[in-house]
Parts: sequence; C-alpha cells; structure tokens
Amino acid sequence: MKQALFVGIAGAIGAICRIGIGRLLEGSSEFPIGTLTANLLGTFILCLLSAGVIHRLTADQQLQTAITTGFLGSFTTFSTFSMETVSLIQNGQMMHAALYFAVSVIGGLTVGLYGIRIGSRMVSV
Repeated sequence: MKQALFVGIAGAIGAICRIGIGRLLEGSSEFPIGTLTANLLGTFILCLLSAGVIHRLTADQQLQTAITTGFLGSFTTFSTFSMETVSLIQNGQMMHAALYFAVSVIGGLTVGLYGIRIGSRMVSV
C-alpha cells in the first residue's frame, strides 16, 4: 500500500511538471512541442537513472519505483504522443505529423542512448 501511495504522489508531481512544460512552451503553432520536450527529457532521465545512477542516489526500492514509474511514467506519455500525431493527420498536417513522429521516435532513441552512456560513465567513476 505504501508503494502505491509513493507512486501516486510522484505520478501527480510528474503530471503537474508535464503540464507546466506544456504551458511554458505553448505557442501559436499546432505542433506539440510541449509533449515532445517532456517525452525526450523524460526518456533521457529514465535511461540515465536506469544505467545505475538511481542506485547511487538511493537504495530505497520504493523511492526508485516512485521516481521511475510514478514521476517519469506520468511526465512522459505515449498516449498523448499517439493522439497528437493522429490529430495532426486528421487536420491535414501531414508534414507536421511526420516530423513529430520522426523526432519523437528517433529523438527518443538518441537521447535514450546518450542517457545510458552518460549514466554508465557516472556510475563507473
């Protein structure tokens, strides 16, 4: 029960941060820069932590799960990425949809690789 509470609280904080980024980056463009930024940043942080950095920060497994599953799980969102891509397609914005899709997928893999590399270096020091 305690684990679920930690994940829920961290998830609420992650969702609030995600909304904050969306509002901070919101502009006149229909391009979903807020979601893209949150997803790429969250991917980088998750991969960095998963490379072992989180074990250096805390040995508490419940806190680790709260950070990764709770905070980062709600900070990043595949469902919103998918919905926004479909919405761009439905609105006839094929170039924006293709760009968003490509940057999200290729960018996510790229920042993930960098996160793991940097995290691995931080752990080996």
